[in-house]
Amino acid sequence: KETKPLFVSKPDLLNYKFASMEDIRVKARDGLELVGYLTRADTEKKTPLILLVHGGPWARDYWGFNAQAQWFANRGYATLQMNYRGSTGYGKSFLHKGDGEWGVGTMQHDLTDAVQWAVDEGIVDPENICIYGGSYGGYACLAGLTFTPDVYKCGVDIVGPSNIKTLLDSIPPYWGPLRKDMLRKIGDVDADEEFNKKISPLFHIDNIKAPLLIGQGANDPRVKQAEADQIAFAMQKKGIPVEYVLYPDEGHGFARPDNRIDFNGRAEQFLAKHLGGRAEAFDGVEGSTAVFPLEDSLVEA
Repeated sequence: KETKPLFVSKPDLLNYKFASMEDIRVKARDGLELVGYLTRADTEKKTPLILLVHGGPWARDYWGFNAQAQWFANRGYATLQMNYRGSTGYGKSFLHKGDGEWGVGTMQHDLTDAVQWAVDEGIVDPENICIYGGSYGGYACLAGLTFTPDVYKCGVDIVGPSNIKTLLDSIPPYWGPLRKDMLRKIGDVDADEEFNKKISPLFHIDNIKAPLLIGQGANDPRVKQAEADQIAFAMQKKGIPVEYVLYPDEGHGFARPDNRIDFNGRAEQFLAKHLGGRAEAFDGVEGSTAVFPLEDSLVEA
């Protein structure tokens, strides 16, 4: 049988050259097979790696055109996207293998094992790896920097929770059923204070060795600004390198184009500084509402 293309949904993209996305399989340390996607910047030599962690966590990454992976490839970084246990799309058993496994459990181990796979395959430079993600992916970034500090050169956390108990306490009453479901899947942080401390990066910032960039929306109804504030100010107090960008008119992610471009520009500069890739000149975006709480606190002091 022959496969024939039916149509091109974005014909303007045919004018550009893109990196291919590879479908990969990785064996976790306990033998579980994981599906992931690798986009290389260079197929001939090792490059820095960005481990791009999807949010949810009850969601998944897909094979196909990914603008973020293409952006990273253009700047000289390989991008690894893994459907760690707890992701959707692989059956109920795979989904529930993530129950109770946040932070220091097998969900995070899957990400660490995927990075090791890329190192063992000779794809990436083991000294230049970034963990990057939003929402749960932001949490995974914080967990990676605190629980496996020797793996990552830097991290980018977008609207990620730093303390699971305060995250769940901020859920409004009308989201009650969602909160109960999250407790079942994460673990009972209400009843077990030590468990919450065990899986919440906020209580382990002394372990952090790598610089962190945080992006947050002040109107986020899911992951409140306090989640970013508390870890950013705690890191600053301890002299751990951290940059914190707050957008007063954004929520759970960045919707306004000016703000999205602004944060991407700042992330690109951050990645170039710590991983050594390419970056365009950047001096902020007119129309962006970015503010910098850590800098403001220094002025006030």
